[in-house]
Amino acid sequence: MRKFSLIFVPYSWLIGLFLVPFVIVLKISLSDTALAIPPYVPTLDISGGMASLSDFFAQLDFENFAFLASDDLYWKAYLSSLQIAAISTVLTLLIGYPIAYSMTRAAEEWRPTLLMLIILPFWTSFLIRVYAWMGILGKEGVLNTALMSVGIISEPLEILNTPTAVYIGIVYTYLPFMVLPIYSALERLDDSLLEAAEDLGCSRTSAFFLVTLPLSKPGIIAGSFLVFIPTLGEFVIPSLLGGSRTLMIGKVLWDEFFSNRDWPLAAAVAVILLMILIIPIVLFQKNEQKQREAEQ
Repeated sequence: MRKFSLIFVPYSWLIGLFLVPFVIVLKISLSDTALAIPPYVPTLDISGGMASLSDFFAQLDFENFAFLASDDLYWKAYLSSLQIAAISTVLTLLIGYPIAYSMTRAAEEWRPTLLMLIILPFWTSFLIRVYAWMGILGKEGVLNTALMSVGIISEPLEILNTPTAVYIGIVYTYLPFMVLPIYSALERLDDSLLEAAEDLGCSRTSAFFLVTLPLSKPGIIAGSFLVFIPTLGEFVIPSLLGGSRTLMIGKVLWDEFFSNRDWPLAAAVAVILLMILIIPIVLFQKNEQKQREAEQ
């Protein structure tokens, strides 16, 4: 009973908040669009007994998935989202790692303050922060006004409603998710390992690449997942900062649900997006398990 009570709460959480909603979305993705409430058929009616249940399953099909495979728009949206998410993750890592490393090398009394500054943006609404970037990156925004006032540019730069603005918004928004795991991994690093490496002839640069970087790998991987996964399905940032020029699957998903009212097709898009996210996570977990077994 003690073991059962320990696993009951997390498994109940996963079943209630992940598995059940996923089954519902999967069922809708196998349905057909209809002018009804809800806007799809068939709907499950358990009052009809086994005959009604059999008829319900007989009406489910994979037509929505076949349509996604035949329409270039959706695959281009998936590929574009993967590209933007991958590039944003790399940019966030390149900016976040030096920040996390500098925080761990700062004086002990300054670390809580630096950590608070990283977390501080979470105290403001995510939507307000994205709207603020619209005011910064616009043609008459703060950035163009400042650059023109000092004579660096003669006419406003077109940044808003471009992929560049999307990358800026994503990197700014998800930077704390990259910094915090890396900071946690670097803070646990034993400094005596670096001293031993330097005593054996390594320079500080060599010691960083041979000792610090490999030992911070768990933080890098965790931060990359925390940035890549939400970025892949991002909707707000590409809608507000990217405009119509940026094609991402989150925008396509929103349009299918709320503009076209095609819930079955939107559910199929969501199911494929979830599969894309689950595959690398499962592969990573299997690789980590193999490494632990090899170390034992």
